Order: sequence, then structure tokens, then C-alpha cells
Amino acid sequence: MSAAAPAAPFTVLIPARMASSRLPNKPLADIAGAPMVVHVARRASQSAATRVVVAADDQRIVDACQAHDVQAILTRADHPSGSDRLAEACGQLGLDGSDIVVNVQGDEPLIDPRLIDAVASILEQRGDASMGTAAHAIDSVEDYVNPNVVKVVLDAKGLAHYFSRSPIPFARDFAPGTAWWKDEKHLPVAAKGVAPLRHIGIYSYRAGFLREFPRLAPAPTEVLEALEQLRALWHGHRIAVHVSEHAPGPGVDTPADLERVRALLG
Repeated sequence: MSAAAPAAPFTVLIPARMASSRLPNKPLADIAGAPMVVHVARRASQSAATRVVVAADDQRIVDACQAHDVQAILTRADHPSGSDRLAEACGQLGLDGSDIVVNVQGDEPLIDPRLIDAVASILEQRGDASMGTAAHAIDSVEDYVNPNVVKVVLDAKGLAHYFSRSPIPFARDFAPGTAWWKDEKHLPVAAKGVAPLRHIGIYSYRAGFLREFPRLAPAPTEVLEALEQLRALWHGHRIAVHVSEHAPGPGVDTPADLERVRALLG
């Protein structure tokens, strides 16, 4: 990952909530003697962030973080989304509207600190964008057609056109379920060297926009796709996308994911 660390200071906020249908009490899941959310915060602290703060919905998370010298604040338990929780956190921390905030998910104990820097940097560089995020090239047909793998299509300026669970862009003249982007012989000239992109769920915002975002009406596309970032596009905001050379480390959604990460960090 070649992006330089951003020149402007930024804050990493890590939303953490206890409720999880597939992995109860996920933020406190033990990995090598420390809660998972603490591992996330420690990785984030290796970035250029000026501070890393966990925004929790339960005092037990706050206590666990403080026991490991990780800053944490308690937010309301009834927030409908992570963005709402981060908006409250911005207020509690007294962040200025122009301050850059990077949202790192609390179930990413293998997050690359350089990816955090890159997502902060791309927003700092792009005054035409309200948000920043990341993506990487998809290699397999399985990921391309998997609805759990979110895809993003960019414009010529590296801004997001659209995010979808469907396989986009759709190559009309190629057989469904094929790796059309690898067929250099038959690809149109304008499409050569282009691969579908997998969205990586990390975001940067300016604190003022993050406070505004939860007040925006949900978008029809957001509701249909179950992708919150589509709300920003629906209301005319732009999202700058850093294209990473590598896929991120595995996140933790299930007990099997947790065991894999324990094996890596144990």
C-alpha cells in the first residue's frame, strides 16, 4: 500500500456494540488474552491517527478498554446504526466540523494501519468528496457473484458511481458467471485493465458531515441493497475511493471467523 500518511491530523473512531446475532458479546471475545476491540484499537494506534477512541454501547466494553489503556466512551444503546453512534461520539469529543474521522469497524483485529492512513489521506486530498473509503480488485468469480461481497464502480476521478451486492459492472457480452475481466483477447479496448472492485468497509468523514449524515432520509437504494453508504450518493454527496493493492485481513462475523483470527494472533 503506497499511500503516504496524511498531513492533517485525524481521529479513529471504533463503534462497538454488544448485540450480535452470530457472535454474542463480540467486542469482548478473547483473542490472545485481550478483547477483540482492544486488538482493533491497538492496530489503529499504529496508524498516523492522533487518537483512537472506542465508541461503545455498553459499560462493560468501556471497562475492558480502559483496563488495556484504550480510550473509550459510552454512547447511547439505542442507535440504529454505527454512523449514529459515531455522530454522538463526535459531539462528546468536541470535534470541529472540518476534523477528519476514520470509522474502523470493531470486528477488524487484523486491520492494516496503512489502510487507515490511506482512507484518511484520500479525503484530505479530495475537497469534492464528503466521504472516503477503500476497495480492491476482485480476483475470483465466486466473490464477483457473491451478494455478501459488496462491489463498487468508480468514475474517471476515482469517485464512487454506485455500490451493489450484485455483480457490477455487468459485462453484457460475456457469459454470466465468468471472469470476463481476465479475457483480454475479447475485452473492448476501453475495458482493458479494468477489474471489478470489492468494497472494503472502512470510511473517512469530516466530523460535520458525520453529524449531518444520520439526519438524511434513508435512500430507496440503501433500503433495497442494505448498504448505508448509498444514502450519501442518493443525496448528492461524493465518496472518494482508495484502491488498495491487497485485500484486507479477515474480519470476525462468526465463531469460525473468531477461531481463524485466534490462530493467527495466538
